[in-house]
Amino acid sequence: MLTTIPDSADPIGLFRDWLKDAEASEPDVPNAMCVATVGAQGKPSTRMVLLKDVGATGFVFYTNTESRKGQEIAHNPFASICFHWKTLGRQVRVEGRLSLVSAAEADAYWATRPRGSQIAAWASDQSRPLDARATLENRVKDCEARFAGAPVPRPPHWLGYALDPEVIEFWLNVASRLHDRLVFTRQSRGWRQERLYP
Repeated sequence: MLTTIPDSADPIGLFRDWLKDAEASEPDVPNAMCVATVGAQGKPSTRMVLLKDVGATGFVFYTNTESRKGQEIAHNPFASICFHWKTLGRQVRVEGRLSLVSAAEADAYWATRPRGSQIAAWASDQSRPLDARATLENRVKDCEARFAGAPVPRPPHWLGYALDPEVIEFWLNVASRLHDRLVFTRQSRGWRQERLYP
């Protein structure tokens, strides 16, 4: 059990280590993260999404770009994400700018999704008003018939976003609320590291 976050010159590598620990200990979806965006009125909104990759382009998730989050990102590309792993007593918070991944990357990930999830992406006008649940269920049936016997193509509005990290904060639960906090801030050459009071 950690009592101090280890110093590191590579916060992405440290994050990958923590995610691997979470994959071994969390009971469900260790890659779940809360994404916070800000709309045109300056009001924040949050929702849970799934991290699908972390690498050179940043922290990647996929969604309907016509959804509320997509509209907010189009207005203001700056966002933050937060991971919370209760069983480990750890959190990671990341701030940065979102950009779209390439169509080729989105196609590659789309091909790994279960067919039912692919159909759902076509059937749902994400975040928009729905008059009745039956309407959505009928749209699912229509899409199943439309794509019967063939691969389901990726909708043009279904893409991925990569958050390019500017700040990454690691938080570790310590007894008596003496939590350990280690923050990495991107500099022109590498990362600056500092500890914060709990």
